[in-house]
Amino acid sequence: MEKIIHMVIFGALFVAILLQVTTAQTVHVVGEDTAWIIPLNGPTAYESWASDRTFKVGDTLVFNFNAMNHGVQEVSRASFEGCNMDNAIGEALMTSPANFTLTPGEHYYICTDIKHCEAGQRLAITVAGTDTHEASDPTSSTAIDTIPQPSSSTIMFASFLLTLSSIALANFL
Repeated sequence: MEKIIHMVIFGALFVAILLQVTTAQTVHVVGEDTAWIIPLNGPTAYESWASDRTFKVGDTLVFNFNAMNHGVQEVSRASFEGCNMDNAIGEALMTSPANFTLTPGEHYYICTDIKHCEAGQRLAITVAGTDTHEASDPTSSTAIDTIPQPSSSTIMFASFLLTLSSIALANFL
């Protein structure tokens, strides 16, 4: 009977670890393999990339680029449409990778080289207003194209619980 109780406790800890990891945020790498560059087909490249994804609060947007030629600046809608940094939000990020943790609402990003922005190197996204990260349809393009990434605190917590439960299981069996 005692072994059954211990196995139930171990099973509950295992389920708790799995639940913690499945609520992890998603890392969206802008442009995927092409990275943050002047797109060959103009602004439709980043529009198309963003339209295939669902952005949620807490997700991370990652811009990979050659820092000699590019940077990334979050701007207002007016600055996005005019390709200028008159209404910049925060500081320009000039080192790659540049990471942004997403908050609710509309977000606009442009290359710090205004000529690149005018050539289509800009991105507009809308972030869902709540931090749900519910299970999605596994056949959707979002589920296929993005990889949920646990945060470092999630990994540490899961590792701690797994280690603790392994020690407990070894002592009781």
